[in-house]
Amino acid sequence: MKSRRSLPEKAFLIGVALAGLIGGMLLVSSFIGYGPIRETSLLCSLAGGGSRSCAVANYSPTPTQLEAIIHYATSRVVPQQSLGEITVSFEILKSRAPCNFLVFGLGHDSLMWTSLNPHGTTLFLEEDPKWVQTVLKDAPYLRAHTVPYRTQLSQADELLSSYRSEPQCSSSNGVLRGNTQCALALDNLPDEVYEKEWDLIMIDAPRGYFAEAPGRMGAIFSAAVMARNRKGSGATHVFLHDVDRKVEKVYAEEFLCRKNLIKAVGRLWHFEIPSVANVSDGASNGASFC
Repeated sequence: MKSRRSLPEKAFLIGVALAGLIGGMLLVSSFIGYGPIRETSLLCSLAGGGSRSCAVANYSPTPTQLEAIIHYATSRVVPQQSLGEITVSFEILKSRAPCNFLVFGLGHDSLMWTSLNPHGTTLFLEEDPKWVQTVLKDAPYLRAHTVPYRTQLSQADELLSSYRSEPQCSSSNGVLRGNTQCALALDNLPDEVYEKEWDLIMIDAPRGYFAEAPGRMGAIFSAAVMARNRKGSGATHVFLHDVDRKVEKVYAEEFLCRKNLIKAVGRLWHFEIPSVANVSDGASNGASFC
């Protein structure tokens, strides 16, 4: 007879796995080094110490990383994403951290994402101000802003069919801040969101499972605009969760583009989007994003 684990048991096992994942990130970090740690490791090597032993000796985990290990090792409340889905983003963070990481949504995975980007900027955008207060009360070291959305999920089809007729929604426009003419543009975000170039963008919010919910139309559109506007080197990695739902899938294909989809695991799609400055095939002209 096959044994079956209860849901609490499964949740606990996932929590332990996440703690191990974060612990593994600490080990990787100790070998790679960040900022001043690289310099210290170099001096240690020049003094005759082995590179790995020097890096491990000089690396100190951040308080957030230690909090995350304890939290996920002891909590039965785990992130909504599966371990396989989380690993997709983790693999990119290993190579890009410390980086600028923008996350749409604040929840049970926020401590994890922050801990996986040590010495980087991880910023969360959340629709519910009460939920922001609740989360930050227990984790004041997280950085989060409340974000207003102008759309409802019930408008998704209409917005998709009409955006091409609005010049301010054109792919060649590339403006979000103050763009009140394009209903899909997130026009009233904190200045930091517009002024930073985001290396990774995770879209796992806002809510999109009932008609009056904001839906993720604006988040997907705005992530595409941010990625295309990138001035620095390299592409922007965009991770979209819940692609089993119609709106997420259709809007991803319209604005993030199938040609940029490089990995799909479970309900997560991973896009690597080049900036317009690095596109030479004429795809950036006109209203189309793809």
